[in-house]
Amino acid sequence: MGVPKALTIAGSDSGGGAGIQADLKTFSAFRVFGMSVITAVTAQNSLGVQGVFNLPAEFVRRQLDSVLSDLGADAIKIGMLSTAPIIAEIAERLRSDAREKIVLDPVMIAKSGDALLQPEARAALIKELLPLALVVTPNLHEAEALAGMPVATESDMEEAARRILALGPRNVLVKGGHLRDSATDILWNGRDFARFTAPRLASTSTHGTGCTLSSAIAACLARGHVLKDSVSEAKAYVTAAIREGFQVGGGVGALRHFVASW
Repeated sequence: MGVPKALTIAGSDSGGGAGIQADLKTFSAFRVFGMSVITAVTAQNSLGVQGVFNLPAEFVRRQLDSVLSDLGADAIKIGMLSTAPIIAEIAERLRSDAREKIVLDPVMIAKSGDALLQPEARAALIKELLPLALVVTPNLHEAEALAGMPVATESDMEEAARRILALGPRNVLVKGGHLRDSATDILWNGRDFARFTAPRLASTSTHGTGCTLSSAIAACLARGHVLKDSVSEAKAYVTAAIREGFQVGGGVGALRHFVASW
């Protein structure tokens, strides 16, 4: 039996808690072989983002060609992309490859408030990548930007999911980690809603939660699970990783990605 393989296309977090680093840890936690295409290098720690260097779009495409032409991928997670040229290169390659299991985490703003997606790239993300996604996983702030409406309640989340689905993805998972009274995520497939609830934890170890959730969904898809089950498993995993999180610096704490083993 072959080992499932998952590819992450995202930025590097020098602090180790989010981005490529979180994705690869998550793939390993799910016993999935992880591969990476790096789109940007950040100078980052638990306190925030001190700098971003975007790789040339052509070199991002070269990485993607190298991985897919030889290794392939059972599922792909897409995170931080930064620029419109990078988005265009990735979209062109994925369209030609007709990949089915694509999880798009529309990374726009870091938890610290730092912008991670250039304004001109937002339109490119919506036009080029949303239609390729099996599921897109915005948090409340990202859902507001994509749907063009305030999102503060579960009712708002449902309406935002409807609007985002109309932009082209096959499914929308609006993450409710920033809700006041719950931690409910809502999945919309165009026919019915599914809710995934978890207790709100009194923890500051939340750096990289969005990256980790989307990569956990991709890992489960790579293992052959259906989307709804993949979301459920990913939600349980992230909740446990937050509960067992720890401090590594002076700011936001880290998740315990290998929660089952250390």
